[in-house]
Formats: sequence, C-alpha cells, structure tokens
Amino acid sequence: MISWISTSDRIINSEQGFTAIIPGPHCKLGIQSDDSRILGIEFLSPEEQDISPKNGMAEEAVVQITRWLNDPEWDISLPLIEMGTVFQRKIWRALLEIKPGQPKTYGEVAREIGSGARAVGNACRANPYPVIVPCHRIIAANGLGGFAGERRGMRLDTKRWLLAHEGYKANK
Repeated sequence: MISWISTSDRIINSEQGFTAIIPGPHCKLGIQSDDSRILGIEFLSPEEQDISPKNGMAEEAVVQITRWLNDPEWDISLPLIEMGTVFQRKIWRALLEIKPGQPKTYGEVAREIGSGARAVGNACRANPYPVIVPCHRIIAANGLGGFAGERRGMRLDTKRWLLAHEGYKANK
C-alpha cells in the first residue's frame, strides 16, 4: 500500500542528488528520498554509476524495488511525497488500481475518470514515481504507446520489459 504524505516542500528535483542509484531494466533507477519518504524516482542512462543507499528510506526503497524486479507480485509499499496537480494525483491513484499484467489504454483510464486520453498521457509523463506508481501499465489503443516522454529508445525498452515482467506481451 502506498501512503501519500502532503507537503509544502514543492521543489523536488535532481539538483538534490540521488540517495541511491540501482540497476533497472535497460536503465538505472535514481531514487531521491529524505529520512521518511520517497521524493522521486527517475530513469537514468544504464551508464550511470550505482550509488549505495545514503539513508534508511533509500535503503528500504532499494530493497522493495529490487524485490519487485525479481517478483512482480511483490507489492511495493513506500511513503511518497504528494506532488503534482489535483488532476495528476487523480490519475496516479487510478494507475495504482491497475493490476499487473492487465494494462489499460489511455482512453480507458480517461473514461473511468471523466477526462481525455491526452491528459492521461501528460499525467503519466509527469509521474514522479515510475515503477512505484505504474504508468507503464497504460498503453495506446493501437500498441505500446510512449513512455516517460519517449516513443523509442531506452525508456520504451524499459516499458516493454516492465509489462512483460508482469505477464503482458506487448506488440513491437
């Protein structure tokens, strides 16, 4: 279960540095955290150097994400700082309801929340917690769609791997 922690601290970005960097599928995963919550996850180049966890929360994130990467049935349960607009958070919460291996299209999610498919895609692109908030489970009606703002390359390879890891076979 994910717990959302409200904050007035809205300036979260890579300038704060990563508290851990770990291997991920076709990428590295950069984790940002303080002592009590996850501040963000970013897909990084596979050439990035690993960084051992710098605090207890980063260590817990590494343990849980690594476990999930080995077992897609594992339920990641970490406290996340609440970021984004009210609308984005509505979409991110909807993503948490999508079961592994059963992706939905941008249009399906849009209909469920009373919005448009492009708005769902924009919220997915802005997701500060990829892997934890599973934006990879949203696909296009005619195939895989994009991922993290890309239509090809490392991030799309990562999306394809994540979906296959959860039991879904995506078309190229």
